[in-house]
Amino acid sequence: MRKKTALVLMVTILLFITACGNSGGGGSNASGGTDGKTLRIAWWGSDTRHEYTQKIIDMYKEQNPGVNIDIEYASFDDYWKKLAPQAAANQLPDIMQMDVSYISQYAKNGQLEDLTPYLGSKIKVDDVTENVLKTGVIGGVQYGMPTGVNVLGFQYDPAILKKAGISEIPDNWTWDQYKEIALKAKDKGIYFDSSMAADIFFNYFLRTKGQSLYNAEGTALGYEDDALFTEFFGMLAELIKEGAVPSQEKLNQTKGILEESDIVKGTGIGIWQWSNQFVALQRVVNRPMELAPMVGPDMEKGIYMQPSMYWAVAKSSQSKDEAAKFIDFWINNQDANKLIKGERGVPISAAVKEAVAPELSETEKQVFDFVAKMEPISSPMSPPPPVGSAEIIAALTDYVEQINFGQATAAEVAPKFRADANAILSNNQP
Repeated sequence: MRKKTALVLMVTILLFITACGNSGGGGSNASGGTDGKTLRIAWWGSDTRHEYTQKIIDMYKEQNPGVNIDIEYASFDDYWKKLAPQAAANQLPDIMQMDVSYISQYAKNGQLEDLTPYLGSKIKVDDVTENVLKTGVIGGVQYGMPTGVNVLGFQYDPAILKKAGISEIPDNWTWDQYKEIALKAKDKGIYFDSSMAADIFFNYFLRTKGQSLYNAEGTALGYEDDALFTEFFGMLAELIKEGAVPSQEKLNQTKGILEESDIVKGTGIGIWQWSNQFVALQRVVNRPMELAPMVGPDMEKGIYMQPSMYWAVAKSSQSKDEAAKFIDFWINNQDANKLIKGERGVPISAAVKEAVAPELSETEKQVFDFVAKMEPISSPMSPPPPVGSAEIIAALTDYVEQINFGQATAAEVAPKFRADANAILSNNQP
């Protein structure tokens, strides 16, 4: 999380420089093309993602003779390091993969094309739900097209759950039941979970209360009562203190190392995370795993479909029509999605989901089924994190560690976090 935060801060600086000198479009280059038949496409990901993406590009070129596509790909870290200077030079690729943490910054600086005119004409979206489509809207403008969606949940080993003396995760479970079950597992010498990512799950908790981490304008925090902060982070700290969750020291040592996690070692029951992470987790655990919905009450108000990532089109692109056509191919072509198989999130097209289902492994089917169960009862996603959110997440993470180490109470930290966050977000005032 800290590495990602540092990257976002670096990109913010470069994008500020870009905003001061951006000509606002027309940045063709050696491979950008001006004839509408050449595209540059950029993405991040693993070797597996690169391989199937290249196959899909080859499929598109075969069905669209005369279109040339130049590709650029890298790891997540290197991708943003490369994209920011391209933005500064007004030489962004025609089509870019965008992360929810970055899209607001690029949109605010006028570097992304409004996709609204292409919806229903170049990009077919008639079987995409409104809640999903709106996840790419920033300030009333459709800047991103989701590649697929994910939903939060608890991913766990049912055998270890039973070993802890717990027969099943209750339907419509509450925070009180969660604490009760976690302490019961602790009595058997088993960790229930590895705590929760501070910003993601605090935002979920706030949404169940009708609030959010940020306000709609991105100019201040989205909740007024610091008792909500105290309640949520006080609860998580108490579970660490009681031994139901590993100590903060241990969490820091194993952060980002899945192989070292308690669920992999068989000493923990589960992990709170996004649905698209389930397949990789199950592969490393190498035991039967299950997914459970989030904790309530009012779980339906808290959960939302979040894009695993977006496709976006550069404002400076000279091939916008062709870029929109490629995005449509990605979203709606069933053969292409049989190669993707939900690796970039569960497909947003209902017809594609149905067509891909027979091609899935049992683990992939679990993810598709879980998302299908959650989507009809989910609420609209909050706006993407505003500019400055990376600094706020870094501050929140540090404050939560202080709470978990026993250096301060949640009640003591809550007003300090509010002051820091609102000072950062005040820079977004019009």
